[in-house]
Amino acid sequence: MKLKRTLPALLLIVILSACGQEIAPANPTPVVAEAADQLPVQMDAEITPSPMPFQFVLPAPGAEPISGWRPPLYPIPWAMSPYDHFYFARPIAADQVNWPIPDYRYGGIFFAPNIVHTGVDIPTPEGTPIMAAGPGTVVWAGWGLFTESPLNKEDPYGLAVAIRHDFSYNNQQLYTVYAHMSEVIAMVSQHVETGELIGLVGSTGATTGPHVHFEVRFPTNSFQNTVNPELWISPPQGWGVLVGRVTDTKDKTLQQVEVTVRSEETDESNIVKSYGGGGAINADPYYNENLVLGDLAAGIYKISLKYDGKTRQTWVEIFPGQVTYFTFQGDNGFGTERPATPKLDSLPKLTPTP
Repeated sequence: MKLKRTLPALLLIVILSACGQEIAPANPTPVVAEAADQLPVQMDAEITPSPMPFQFVLPAPGAEPISGWRPPLYPIPWAMSPYDHFYFARPIAADQVNWPIPDYRYGGIFFAPNIVHTGVDIPTPEGTPIMAAGPGTVVWAGWGLFTESPLNKEDPYGLAVAIRHDFSYNNQQLYTVYAHMSEVIAMVSQHVETGELIGLVGSTGATTGPHVHFEVRFPTNSFQNTVNPELWISPPQGWGVLVGRVTDTKDKTLQQVEVTVRSEETDESNIVKSYGGGGAINADPYYNENLVLGDLAAGIYKISLKYDGKTRQTWVEIFPGQVTYFTFQGDNGFGTERPATPKLDSLPKLTPTP
């Protein structure tokens, strides 16, 4: 028969069990001195081990960042002056290489004397997501963009997407082009927002490796109507853009002149060439440039080039989120004065299209 034990009986059993154990007495020092008749009664108790200290579990460190590139703090579109137009985000995310290959910039000549590069090439691994640089409607998705033949799988642009954007420049329509995809995800007539996935990086078409060929076009979606994308892509946080016009003494533009841009702070050098000839290359309506070098950290830079057998040089300062402009005119040397203010009816405008 089971006995029903009451709570007092259980307590008594616990106390009697404890009394049968040899336990070292604890003699804590009182914080406040007690009166003789109020001394604490010593009681046997088990010594409780100290708890383990609280520990933080830190995550394993991630991969080193690819560069100091950081997305801009300002919203896009962005412009410090009415003549600038940083209207587009980059088509590749910031966790990948998303700046142009130095040797494949706009206006370069690589394959033949009469073929110029009409965009910038951004090298990234096969399958990297390609994102819309701005809001707009897809007007081409697939093969044949260059030849305007949708069934032409020999087209030099390979698989490509073209977007007509929801805004214009100086009342002229803007387009962007993304070429050499491994897969097209966007569809013709689809409306996309900035950063929306439109395809994957590949190496289709005339290419030597996986990258995205990025173009800005206006006022029509034509190979003959391209402009330098580095003047249209919003600069990274703390970085700016160098724009130049390099000519002879009579103000005739000089083609493929090698210009060295060296940082006075880091001693790091960049080399950029002035545009080659070709009808598909167009200067900005305001700057009338033939040289652009984006992605320069703010600071002082020395610009040097060779003219008439002599090295010529000057210094400029790059400011965050801005264009730094210079000119070189042969024996007249360098200048930093910006072009004259355009007439009011020719100012660039960000005008929504109907």
